[in-house]
Amino acid sequence: MSLPQDLSKFDSLVEIIARLRAPDGCPWDREQTHQSLRGNLLSECYEVLEALDEGESKKLCEELGDLLLQIMLHAQIATDNGEFEIGDVVTSIATKIVRRHPHVFGTGKADSAEEVMHNWEEIKRGERGEGVSMLEGVPKDMPALGYAHEISRRAVRVGFEWEDIGGVIDKLAEEVREIKDSTSREEKELEFGDLLFTLVNVARWEGIDAEVALREANRKFYKRFAYMEELCRQRGLNFPELSFEDKNDLWEEAKKKAE
Repeated sequence: MSLPQDLSKFDSLVEIIARLRAPDGCPWDREQTHQSLRGNLLSECYEVLEALDEGESKKLCEELGDLLLQIMLHAQIATDNGEFEIGDVVTSIATKIVRRHPHVFGTGKADSAEEVMHNWEEIKRGERGEGVSMLEGVPKDMPALGYAHEISRRAVRVGFEWEDIGGVIDKLAEEVREIKDSTSREEKELEFGDLLFTLVNVARWEGIDAEVALREANRKFYKRFAYMEELCRQRGLNFPELSFEDKNDLWEEAKKKAE
């Protein structure tokens, strides 16, 4: 089989992936299953997020391609198993988008983003049917911060919300007190979970993505700590043997230099 002429066409990618999975294709690709590729899919999602955080369009383009590869592999595995084809995937999402945007593709009306979200939730409620929670569709394997943000955001869509951010801040202070008053490890763990959930709600009120904010905090800590280690190497110091005060001085120095 010859290589497709125009690699920019979607059909060319479909053809290439099918060739990889063919009997005389790539041994590794032919061995893969939906389950074996789960880790790859998750990893590629995180690499896309990292590219977004870094704001590098070239890297984002490349990482989106890697993510698309995972989608194409799953679709080809499904095709090989007689489950569905990539065309069915495209048809499914296109149909869903049209159905959930009646204000664009139909006779519905929505003049603001808030109205769009309200109508979106009403349409999804109809799709779920009676007796199914509106939180049911949130993947439980999501990172906990992202999951907390999504379920609280969905609850807000139907009016389950604080009157103002002051109420959330008061709740935050209450959760801190409850951790301090806890007497057992189990109780502290439960209260700590409540504190994190409340912090996610504070972030949502302020228009902050808690997952992104924590990744940025992690990045800053990593850079500052690595800078401290480098300072110790340059100065012939053994970091573990330094006093807390000396380590703290290095940390303050790193805060000024490593951003």
